[in-house]
Amino acid sequence: MSGLFEIPSDLQNTYWGLVVLHLRLALVPVAAGLLVALPLAQLCVRLRWLYPPVLWVTTVLYAVPSLAFFVVLIDYTGQTETTVMIPLAVYSLVVFVPALVDGVRSVPQETMDAATAMGLGPLRRYLQVQLPIAAPAIIAGLRVATVSSISLVSVGMLIGNQGGLGNLLNDGMIYHQPRLIWLSVIGTAVLAIAADAALVVLRTVLTPWMPRGRSAARPAPAEARPEPAAPVLKDAAR
Repeated sequence: MSGLFEIPSDLQNTYWGLVVLHLRLALVPVAAGLLVALPLAQLCVRLRWLYPPVLWVTTVLYAVPSLAFFVVLIDYTGQTETTVMIPLAVYSLVVFVPALVDGVRSVPQETMDAATAMGLGPLRRYLQVQLPIAAPAIIAGLRVATVSSISLVSVGMLIGNQGGLGNLLNDGMIYHQPRLIWLSVIGTAVLAIAADAALVVLRTVLTPWMPRGRSAARPAPAEARPEPAAPVLKDAAR
């Protein structure tokens, strides 16, 4: 079994070391993209005219091939992890910005008025009321961005062994070893599935008012449905 995970010495890493590297290269850009998207989306909510040009710019940047990004960045950041992470963070914006804007805009005006009446300022309303209620839409965007990032990391193999598990794919083709190719492909798929499953669990924990399983197919009577704004407002009042 140990021979299955043996990899060429030119990679200067173990298989599990490449798994950790792959996760770091994928998740750090997603986190950075989310941190950039949070204030940017709030600006788009407050200034409605800003949303179309921001969405246009993020869509255009998403259409730029990763190799073109590498060519531009490599003169400044060299053959490093940063060169791989920057495009992935930029790509995540095209998912995060619409998800955040739509999620925040879905908060009922009555809820916002109640939060204002309770003395919450704009920042507290955003952090304690709007974001929690918008959590389902935000986590949906986070799932898409995370899985996309995990799959795109492998392209980094083209700039000097900066592709995590993608380096195995490259070596497998160079040395004609299908085992390395399968380790790369299956490992990347397992990481993407595991990350998506973890985010589904996170959504379940953060949104207890959302319907679960079969109950989602049978809508409860209006008077029996939990109101997501109620627990959020209670927590904000503490």
